Amino acid sequence: MKIRHYFVTGLLVLMPLIITIYILSLLVSLLGQIVQPIADFLFGGPRYGLEYLAAILFILIIGMVATNVLGKKLINFGERLLGRIPVIRQVYVAVKQLTDTLALRDKTAFKRVVVFEYPRRGIYQIGFVTYRGLGEIQEKTGENLVHIFLPTTPNPTSGHLVFVPLRDIKFLDMSVEEGLKLVFSAGALNPPGRKEKGEAR
Repeated sequence: MKIRHYFVTGLLVLMPLIITIYILSLLVSLLGQIVQPIADFLFGGPRYGLEYLAAILFILIIGMVATNVLGKKLINFGERLLGRIPVIRQVYVAVKQLTDTLALRDKTAFKRVVVFEYPRRGIYQIGFVTYRGLGEIQEKTGENLVHIFLPTTPNPTSGHLVFVPLRDIKFLDMSVEEGLKLVFSAGALNPPGRKEKGEAR
């Protein structure tokens, strides 16, 4: 079981890198076919490495466009188009969910992983603590509330926020990264339990 766990975890870590390298190689190849004829015309011969410079500039331009309102609308429009293509839709959604999850792992918004009974007693929900402290909601309710983000499976980048009394939650020993993998894998990647001090290994 540990070998399977390590293999799947390694695959999840490497997949974004492999996909990124593959996409970059395709981009460099495509831009090379475009810029090299231009280099032949302007300089009288090929300029090696020009395709890499073109790829860097292209990525920078896409990044600049993606950060403004119009760019975000164009990206959303493109995602909707891809979502209508049967085979590409499944691949794109899976890759996007994976990259979003790994990007979310590095954010500091999630502080701890918790579990509590939700939506009713006897059913447990995993969540991520985003804030603990004073606030208007806590003042109005008179409860010691914990702000918890409840992720959806298999895309933990979406979900909803709940405010739960501290007495009703249990803090888990698993890391935020392990919690995200648990949600993303729909429970298939379940982190091993932490051994208590003095317990035999």
